[in-house]
Amino acid sequence: MPENSATPDHSTALAVAANPAMTTIASPTAGILTLADIDIDSARALLARYDLALICVGAKAAIPGSYWGEPEAGVIGATVYARSDTPVHSLLHEACHLIVAPAAKRASIHTDASDSQAEEDATCYLQILLADELAGVGRDRLMTDMDMWGYSFRLGSARAWFDRDAEDARAWLARRALLSHTPASMAR
Repeated sequence: MPENSATPDHSTALAVAANPAMTTIASPTAGILTLADIDIDSARALLARYDLALICVGAKAAIPGSYWGEPEAGVIGATVYARSDTPVHSLLHEACHLIVAPAAKRASIHTDASDSQAEEDATCYLQILLADELAGVGRDRLMTDMDMWGYSFRLGSARAWFDRDAEDARAWLARRALLSHTPASMAR
């Protein structure tokens, strides 16, 4: 893995799942913003700006297209699936995978949307930018939640990576004109 990568690391959640006696976290979403905490219509409107749909499934229902399993969001084609306990960071992350995917590829995406480490970094960067578009979320809260969830960054935190080590991700998005779709104040 490149040293400047931004990679979700779900090792804690996976360790708890593998060893039910491990009680270091009471709930995978404890203290983390979930869809239940935000205006779902605002989230739908944000995704619609990128020709994406958001489908919410019932509580405890399986989430179609979820790579990591519940409660994480899933992707199939141009649709993001989630439920009320899905973390906002997960919804934005999976949506951003679809946003950065070329249109021809988007239709064939099912569950695993990542194409490369560069695309993964760009996805993380864009999800932070788009957090500012959701009332009650914002980039600061999203980066805190990313750190609490276990995203792994070379500089130790999402904030440090975003502020001091994300030039490649920003350039990747700029080359594809994806920063021009966000408000100018969000690009940095």
